[in-house]
Amino acid sequence: MDPQQNELTVGELARRSGVPASTVRFYERQGLIHSRRTGGNQRRYARDTLRRVAFVRASQRLGIRLAEIREALSLLPLGRTPTQEDWARVSGGWHGELTLRIELLLKLRDKLTDCIGCGCLSLDGCALINPCDVLGDAGPGACGLSAAPGGVSYEASTVSNAS
Repeated sequence: MDPQQNELTVGELARRSGVPASTVRFYERQGLIHSRRTGGNQRRYARDTLRRVAFVRASQRLGIRLAEIREALSLLPLGRTPTQEDWARVSGGWHGELTLRIELLLKLRDKLTDCIGCGCLSLDGCALINPCDVLGDAGPGACGLSAAPGGVSYEASTVSNAS
C-alpha cells in the first residue's frame, strides 16, 4: 500500500482527533506536529499524528506548557510510529512535576476555606502558598497566584514548606 494513501488531511485529522482544523494548524505552527505538503500545497499528516495530538491535548489538560510538550515530542522518532516505550520515556519525564502539582492541589483542597478567607494569599497566615510570609517582600496582592498554569504557584519550595 502506498504510504501516502494512509495519510490524513487537515479536516480528517481534526475530525478524528476532536479538535478544530484551526487547532491542528496551530499545533503545526508551534512545532508540535508535522505534515508534508502535496503538489497543490495541501497538508498531509501521517496517521501517528493522531496519537501526538491526543498527547498534546492530554498534556494541556494537565497544565503542561506548550514549550514543554514540544520538547517532549522532539524526543519521539519522526520516521516511525512511536512505541509504548517511546511514549513512556517521554511522559515519565514529567512525573516529578506532576507529583508536585498533585501535592499542591491536595493541600489547596484541604485548606481551601483558609485560602478563600485569606483573599490575597500573601498574608503571613497562609501556610499553603506563603509560609513565613516569604512573599511579603515581593509586593502587594496575590503575587503567588500567577506563576504557574491555572494561576496557582506550585514552586517546590512552597509545596515542601507548606503545612
